[in-house]
Amino acid sequence: MFAETSTTAVVTAVAAFMAGFSGVAVFVRAAFVVEPLAAYGVPRAWWNGLGAAKLAGAVGLLVGFFVPVIGILAALGLILYFAGAVITVLRARAYGHVAFPLVYMAPAAAVLVLA
Repeated sequence: MFAETSTTAVVTAVAAFMAGFSGVAVFVRAAFVVEPLAAYGVPRAWWNGLGAAKLAGAVGLLVGFFVPVIGILAALGLILYFAGAVITVLRARAYGHVAFPLVYMAPAAAVLVLA
């Protein structure tokens, strides 16, 4: 039981860190995030909202340690967010970039599986 709980906690922490990191990267206009957003045709007016959504997901995952249903909803929200990112990348025909949102989606999906 302890190993299962520990694994879930680590995966949740990793997912929260990755989503939070990605959200902050949007707000500080890190080139590795905003240049692709511009290339994919994502309107600049959406960028802060997208960053806030990722940060909210990260916070929700952490709150899930105390209120599990919030963590589950946060994981679902992040999965949907990054699924939208995959669709955006595919619509932009940037096929070589599809792996990036999938890498961020994977720990959120793992949280959901382990919940």
